[in-house]
Amino acid sequence: MENQVLTPHVYWAQRHHELYLRVELSDVQNPAISITENVLHFKAQGHGAKGDNVYEFHLEFLDLVKPEPVYKLTQRQVNITVQKKESQWWERLTKQEKRPLFLAPDFDRWLDESDAEMELRAKEEEQLNKLRLESQGSPETLTSLKKGYLFMYNLVQFLGFSWIFVNMTVRFFILGKESFYDTFHTVADMMYFCQMLAAVESINAAIGVTKSPVVPSLFQLLGRNFILFIIFGTMEEMQNKAVVFFVFYIWSTVEIFRYPFYMLSCIDMDWKVLTWLRYTVWIPLYPMGCLAEAVSVIQSIPVFNETGRFSFTLPYPVKIKVRFSFFLQIYLILLFLGLYVNFRYLYKQRRRRFGQKKKKIH
Repeated sequence: MENQVLTPHVYWAQRHHELYLRVELSDVQNPAISITENVLHFKAQGHGAKGDNVYEFHLEFLDLVKPEPVYKLTQRQVNITVQKKESQWWERLTKQEKRPLFLAPDFDRWLDESDAEMELRAKEEEQLNKLRLESQGSPETLTSLKKGYLFMYNLVQFLGFSWIFVNMTVRFFILGKESFYDTFHTVADMMYFCQMLAAVESINAAIGVTKSPVVPSLFQLLGRNFILFIIFGTMEEMQNKAVVFFVFYIWSTVEIFRYPFYMLSCIDMDWKVLTWLRYTVWIPLYPMGCLAEAVSVIQSIPVFNETGRFSFTLPYPVKIKVRFSFFLQIYLILLFLGLYVNFRYLYKQRRRRFGQKKKKIH
């Protein structure tokens, strides 16, 4: 006697973009599942409510679906997933209004429309977060990249200022005071490079790469570059003066301790001698550097007055000539204001660094 063709129990649920069908058949082998003309055709040999038989059913969907069903066989059932052509919520599964007797809701997977929307939004947000993390990299990777970038920046600056310091020191021991007068022509190119690169520090502080405050960093950058590019760089008469030696030597002395300290901080190392030097050397050197810069500005005033460089005349009807030396006098005031800002900031840093240890001793 031939096996009777029967209809299995089918349970369904939906999401906005797909349909889920669970066919209650066990021990299924080689099922025939296809979609033609928006109708799902199912036929399989298996064990269902009527024992071992051939079971089949046909469902015409309410709206258009993609004709590539995906199914998965388990020992107890067949799970079928069908993709909707348009992401939307259906009021029922089949085109016919009356529900087939073999079809029932799958309450294990059932969600109403609002819950399904929340689930969809959660999945979309999770996917966006995943893509964002993949594009940005993990926090550990970002931290490593930041440390590597800061380490290389500080290494380059350390090598640059070390070259300046060693070059000037060797020349002083060989030539004595004669080395004072050609310092600019000997090391200016490297000083230009280091001071232009120093702009990175202010940018790092401004965008949050480092925790340093922007104002002290900017004061130092603008002050040094004004001396280097305007006072020394534009006036050949200033380039042969001894004050250039003292300005460059003090700058490089400060930096050969500061940049190695930051380098070691990037790899979580603390060399106590270097730490003490970094937070102490500036105490005599910053005022000396400020004094040397002030001397260079004062010496440049008669030179700028004589050449008339950067001076200008106000338009009619005022017609007053404004000498650049007027701005240099204002700059002298700002120079000592900058010293106060930097000195105050560095003093707070030093107290924060060493103050805790003093409290523990007492």
